[in-house]
Amino acid sequence: MNSLRILFPFVGGKTVGGSHISALKLVAGLDRDRFDPAIVLHDLDGSGPGRLGEYISSLGLEYQTLPGVGIIAPPHSRTDSSVSIGTYLTRTLPRLRRYLLDGSYDIVHTNDGRMHVNWAAPARLAGCRLLWHHREDPKGFGVNAIAPLFANRVVTVSNFARPARPVLPVTSRTRVIYSPFEFGGQPDREAARAELLKEVGAGKDALLLGYFGSLVPRKRPLAFVEAVAATVKALPGRDVRGLLFGEAILPHAPLDREARELAVSLGIGDRVHLMGFRRPIDGPMAAMDATIVTAVNEPFGRTLIEAMHLGVPVIATRHGGNIEAITDGKTGRLVPLDDAGAIATALAQLDADPESRAAIVAAARADLVKRYGAERHIEQVSQLYEDLAPARRDRFQAVS
Repeated sequence: MNSLRILFPFVGGKTVGGSHISALKLVAGLDRDRFDPAIVLHDLDGSGPGRLGEYISSLGLEYQTLPGVGIIAPPHSRTDSSVSIGTYLTRTLPRLRRYLLDGSYDIVHTNDGRMHVNWAAPARLAGCRLLWHHREDPKGFGVNAIAPLFANRVVTVSNFARPARPVLPVTSRTRVIYSPFEFGGQPDREAARAELLKEVGAGKDALLLGYFGSLVPRKRPLAFVEAVAATVKALPGRDVRGLLFGEAILPHAPLDREARELAVSLGIGDRVHLMGFRRPIDGPMAAMDATIVTAVNEPFGRTLIEAMHLGVPVIATRHGGNIEAITDGKTGRLVPLDDAGAIATALAQLDADPESRAAIVAAARADLVKRYGAERHIEQVSQLYEDLAPARRDRFQAVS
């Protein structure tokens, strides 16, 4: 049997998020005797593949670019290069369909909202199977209104992320597969910590609290700033610092500036630090005394698991996929949404009880490989690919 041709489309640019890392690590690990994966990056504004292209190359993978093909996008991610529905139907859709036909692809594996919506119809019209890998809000329009009509399989990264209100029954086509993680060596925590302390001008006994991820409304970076302020009040004798690692990526939501302004208004302008985008991130993450996850409707955050592996306790909102990843009081702490005081209380307890902190770190690490190992993830998705293998590979050539 010939290996299955699988296409992974992405939007090129500066963003390298959890969905990119999970999907691309999957591509890197696929058995080349069974599968023939390919990556294509939309170059929407002529600026090239950007950081995402660099990350793909760092994994030893190749990719193609698709310049000049505009895509439709929801309001929150719309740019000057976005196209209308009419332009999509008359220009973009035919070009994407032709791309699939020319490449003789069997399966299209989409991994984010824009790619789901833009490649669903072309995949159907080219005779490809569509695997819709949902990593976002279970109430999202696409996964409830478009996926039930076009997707042959829907993979969700948690039970929380399953489609909430699908227009057609989709349960039999939905599978929960947790995101993959590679649990390798540990960075030099002390060296990374010393470097960060110097960078932010803090003493060696400072309490470093980390936020890791894009500065977008769903991840609540402003709630993180409020939690830092509450912790400063709860621990008056400690030099508490909040470090936000990530960038504001939405034009209409300049949350980096808003986080800075909020910190100043709360009297902690000198304790909150915008660290920007950094890669690799394992050193700075390992240097933290705690990782704070303030997100709402987070299907399943990578940074939460990565912090656990690096020996950093996690305090997260009792919401979304966080509940599936953390057992409160055993592998981390869960707190009510938008409750800065609860975060501060949890931090104070961990700071005052090193034994409890060590027990949480040990318990969190113990189950990670079994639940989230990359090999398990790759084999689960590989089995889906083989289940989806087309019975016929004559893909509507008569109408091409």
